[in-house]
Parts: sequence; structure tokens; C-alpha cells
Amino acid sequence: MKVHILQHVPFENSGSMAMWLEGQSADVSYTRFFEVHALPQVKEFDLIIVMGGPMSVNDEESLSWLRPEKQFIRDAIEQNVSVLGVCLGAQLIASALGARVYRNSQKEIGWFQIEATPSATNTYHFPERCTVFHWHGETFDLPVNAVRLAKSVACENQAFQIGQHVIGLQFHLETTPDSAQAILDNCATELVPGPYVQTECEIREADSDTYMMINGLMGEVLSYLALNNPGTGVSKI
Repeated sequence: MKVHILQHVPFENSGSMAMWLEGQSADVSYTRFFEVHALPQVKEFDLIIVMGGPMSVNDEESLSWLRPEKQFIRDAIEQNVSVLGVCLGAQLIASALGARVYRNSQKEIGWFQIEATPSATNTYHFPERCTVFHWHGETFDLPVNAVRLAKSVACENQAFQIGQHVIGLQFHLETTPDSAQAILDNCATELVPGPYVQTECEIREADSDTYMMINGLMGEVLSYLALNNPGTGVSKI
């Protein structure tokens, strides 16, 4: 399985996904936009993973690589390459497909519950309720033909799916204690008091079972996407 990861900042990496990819003996490559902006040919890959970052998808004037990145994502979807978007990555998928991305009424930072929404039988199904890690101030309208998979009190569109090859997650299932520490080290100024913004201490209180649960869900989502792309040869683990 050939996987390409679009990484926007050094401190938001693949987290627990690295273990899943290693378990599948995946051939993993990167475009790290904080280093170089060159993008490969979409057709070379089975799975594209679009990571998070503190910028906005609307920053095209100041970030010249956003337009070609969106085109790359659009091309991947049109060519039936599996695509997973995480936080900013989900917003990039939405924007690439013409949906609006804008400031949410509330920032959502920390450990908060999501609720699965009724969806078609041929989509990925989240647990009815589970607590996951959030760090976002923007949200998106659902792209055309997208099915909403989850919502939260603070944010109506938390996850969506298009066909069987594309999933966008507004939240972070890949978070590990190390990656949580990295985002705290780099983005702590965003912890402005609000109804859905936890303190640094509250964020650190998550125990190993919580991380194990969300990382397990991340593995399930990756397996779902891979199993629905016959070219990967992936078995569910």
C-alpha cells in the first residue's frame, strides 16, 4: 500500500497512524508544506492522509500552496483514491469540493463528546457516543453528496463521508500523549476561556485508556478506507 501524507506544521504529525501504517508495511511518503511545496502524482497512491494545522483553508493569499493542495485533494477524490482528512484536513476536503469553511460559533479545544448521527448502511459507523480530542475554531458546510457521521454540542458537522473512499474528521483520533504535548507546546495561546475550551491541566488529565480508545477508532477508520480500496491489499487489524 502506497500512502502519501500532507503535513502542514512539524508539530502535527501522523501520531498513532504511524503504528497502523507500519503494521500494514505501507510505503509512506510526505509533502511537508513547511519545507517544500512540491506534490507528487495522485495516481501513484492508494491512500492520501491530510493532516491538521493552525492555518485556515481560506488563507490562499498568504499561503501559496493551498490552491495546489486543494487541487491535489480534488484530483485524488475524482480518481477514487482513498482520502482521510483530519481537522484542517477535513476542512481542506470540504473546501476543495466547493463547501464553505468558516469560523465556528465556539472554539472547541480539549476532550469533548461526539455523537454518531444516523447514516447509510454503507458508511463507517462511530460509537453512539464517545469522547475524543478537539482543537479547532473553524467549521465547514458538508460538501455535495457527503453524509454526516457525527456531531457535537459545539459543532454540528464533526465527521463526514463521501462514497466509500473519503472520510473527513474535525477531531483528532490520532492523538497520543506526545502529540498532545506538541500541540500544547505550540498552540497554548489558543486556550482562551470558553464553554468548550479546556485548560492545559484538563487536557493533560486524559488517561491511557482514553488514548487507546481513540487510537483504536483511528485504526478502524483507516482499515475501513483501505478495505474499500481493493488495490491496497490490506487486511483489517
